[in-house]
Amino acid sequence: MNVTVGDALASIAAGQWDALAGVDDPFTRHAWLAALEASGAVGQDTGWQPLPLMVERDGRLLAAAPAYLKSHSWGEYVFDWAWAEAFERAGLAYYPKLLIAVPFTPVEGSRLMGDAGLLAGAAETLVAEHQLSSAHVLFPPEAELATLAERGWLVRHGVQFHWQNRGYRDFADFLDALNRDKRKKIRQERRRVVEAGVTVRVLEGEAIGAADWAGFHRGYVNTYHEHRSTPYLNLEFFRQIGATMAEQLVLFVAERDGEPLAYSLCVRNGQALYGRYWGALTDVPLLHFELCYYAGIEYAIAQGLAVFEGGAQGEHKQARGFEPVRTASAHWIAEPTFRAAIARWLQRERAGVADYLAELRSHSAYSERVAEPD
Repeated sequence: MNVTVGDALASIAAGQWDALAGVDDPFTRHAWLAALEASGAVGQDTGWQPLPLMVERDGRLLAAAPAYLKSHSWGEYVFDWAWAEAFERAGLAYYPKLLIAVPFTPVEGSRLMGDAGLLAGAAETLVAEHQLSSAHVLFPPEAELATLAERGWLVRHGVQFHWQNRGYRDFADFLDALNRDKRKKIRQERRRVVEAGVTVRVLEGEAIGAADWAGFHRGYVNTYHEHRSTPYLNLEFFRQIGATMAEQLVLFVAERDGEPLAYSLCVRNGQALYGRYWGALTDVPLLHFELCYYAGIEYAIAQGLAVFEGGAQGEHKQARGFEPVRTASAHWIAEPTFRAAIARWLQRERAGVADYLAELRSHSAYSERVAEPD
């Protein structure tokens, strides 16, 4: 076997990569990751230098990991700015660091595709040989997390909010499962959107046309600018995924008198819907909740999907039927003193996250206690 580091996903055969990634996880598909590179969202001058880790034998890819050399911590959704500041105060360089993750995507999925232990060892070797500060694996599944923990990687916990489908017949059936106050609030919010003259259109796959992508991107950029921020992705990225993996894309379009007002882009597989990007062209009260939460829940019920992940953070989602779940990441810190200090800090943080989850679950939006998500 030969362990190598590539310089671009585009140089790896899509068929071989996808044989490891599968199609159930849309974000580790070759099409998604290659679109990030081809559109310039990652690559030169972005702080995301692609370094895909590969294990090959006789020209055949046996294991792989989407890896990047990072010169900052933007776009990760696992925040380590305090660690970087501590390194800097000590006169050490935290950047560059090695990151194994899907850029800009706080969604759990396989990161060490194939032999997880072998890939983790390759990451450790890369850190040592190039004198990097650390390596990080973000949002891995439990099996990969366990492998990393056994090798001595430090485990970090976080919290997201996911909607769970418990066999609801329709949206009204879902509302009936909520307590009275939450049910009333959602009905009021949806009614106000309707009274504002807004309708929602659902576009799937190839039905999302060039004009739809252009309108969505305008709203996406406008929303970032209103928050005085810079968008990570450009129109070319969305056009590319629209061309290469249309069957996994769902676009919700809010309109009034035939004019688009706002958009919500979701990604799906056979089991889950993932809320990813929102963009508004004009301000309509409560439209964000309608387009990003309620329309997605309705779609998931109609499609028989088990889960709707609403993205990172957001306690307000709990009042709208989403439930708190624990997320995880793993971290290899090369410098022994900082490694010990961060390990102690993470131990306290994990206890705090556990308390936070318990507190959140004690304030369920549901009228009867339901089984807690893992």
